[in-house]
Amino acid sequence: MNSTHIISTKPLDLEIIHTIILEQKQLKLSDESVEKIKSCRLYLDEKLKAETRPIYGINTGFGSLYNVKISKENLTKLQENLMMSHACGTGDLVPNEIVKLMLLLKIQSLSYGHSGVQLQTVQRLIDFYNNDILPLVYTQGSLGASGDLAPLAHLSLPLIGKGKVYFKDAVLDAEDVLKHFNWQPITLQSKEGLALLNGTQFMSAYGTFLLLKSYKLSYLADLIGSVSIDAFDGRIEPFNQLIHLVRPHNGQLKTAARVSEFLEGSEIINQEKQHVQDPYSFRCIPQVHGATKDTIEFVRKTFVTEINSVTDNPNIFAKEDEIISGGNFHGQPLALALDYLKIAIAELGNISERRVFQLVSGLRGLPAFLVDNPGLNSGFMIPQYTAASIVSANKQLATPASIDSIVSSNGQEDHVSMGANAATQAYTLINNVERVLAIELFNASQALAFRSPLKSSPFIEQFLSSYRQIVPFIKEDEILHDDIEASIAFIKTIEVDTEEMF
Repeated sequence: MNSTHIISTKPLDLEIIHTIILEQKQLKLSDESVEKIKSCRLYLDEKLKAETRPIYGINTGFGSLYNVKISKENLTKLQENLMMSHACGTGDLVPNEIVKLMLLLKIQSLSYGHSGVQLQTVQRLIDFYNNDILPLVYTQGSLGASGDLAPLAHLSLPLIGKGKVYFKDAVLDAEDVLKHFNWQPITLQSKEGLALLNGTQFMSAYGTFLLLKSYKLSYLADLIGSVSIDAFDGRIEPFNQLIHLVRPHNGQLKTAARVSEFLEGSEIINQEKQHVQDPYSFRCIPQVHGATKDTIEFVRKTFVTEINSVTDNPNIFAKEDEIISGGNFHGQPLALALDYLKIAIAELGNISERRVFQLVSGLRGLPAFLVDNPGLNSGFMIPQYTAASIVSANKQLATPASIDSIVSSNGQEDHVSMGANAATQAYTLINNVERVLAIELFNASQALAFRSPLKSSPFIEQFLSSYRQIVPFIKEDEILHDDIEASIAFIKTIEVDTEEMF
């Protein structure tokens, strides 16, 4: 197993990133990337020697101060001032696993040789990544338009020995960690601060992390939904390939095939039924879960394009002798994609809660609230309340952030994407769906026990056997919070095979 990932012109995709994370690979620049970075920096240095006119962000101020020309002797100070003044993040800390993804994606974007950074700057970012030196970054502060300015300022401060980092299970001053490794702070050259702060790596890292989780939750929604089908004594006919081939959405076909596979060999699904139809939350799993799958694929295409792009400003084209100020830092593609992802994943929780509701309703031979002696015992009455509360919270979180905008930088930045808000909303929403699915598993496993001595499929029985080691059958009322938390923890530990997940 190769323990190193080479940063090169080969595109990153979700499978590669998933492997980098799982195998804790180290990063290294390819020779080609090294040459691209060095050539671009050399071009910019030579350009500045010969150029007297202002070039935005290189020898000028920033934002609405774009017309203020800066003298050559103050260019390093300009970049450091930019970094410090823009480190205005607040709110919660960004999770470490997402900060590490931010480092990876920033390195990838700078490696293309259109940003004008020094080689040692990119190498230091790689050093941070490889040694798990993770800057403290905050969730609030980005408008998702001029790049993720505030979060990326916090990500970059440790390069110049400022700010704080998480290292070896402690929060430390960046200056002290640099001394620990005998590293000197980077002396920023022209354009470097802007190259580090402009970019979409906050939104992109959240999106990449959440896509990986969304694929897993999509798989688990199918699996847990299959447990619920058998627990509710549901019918298999709605999963027959024939009806999906005449409405051949890819996600719908995949969901139907997956559920059929999960339920193969079930004694319960194959027994004669007293009812001719199931409620939509069971019968329409292929259509609902499948639409979410198709949305995930759309969002994936957007993010794979983004993480293999140059998203700072201005962009430098050495061969063409052009330095062009544009808007590649604007997060609109990501904002729309994240909002779409929020809506789609929220629906997995929405339909899951409806299945929970059906399971506790005393239908199809199941006891009311899935417990003996209902009345004396409330049983599973309130877990459905909890799921309903979470689902309603998700409806509020799923309101699109991208339909909002607000003027900033004295009117120069007059349309913003709010993609960073969409990213943090999506993080909360998707974690919420994980909790709803855990509650469904808790309910469905309880309901399925009342179908004994009939058994579900060998696959589901094996799955529930593992679950039962963590969460037992509930015989009478107890503190169900503990069982719900154990169910969430169980879901988190499930590793889905890459071929199954994507």
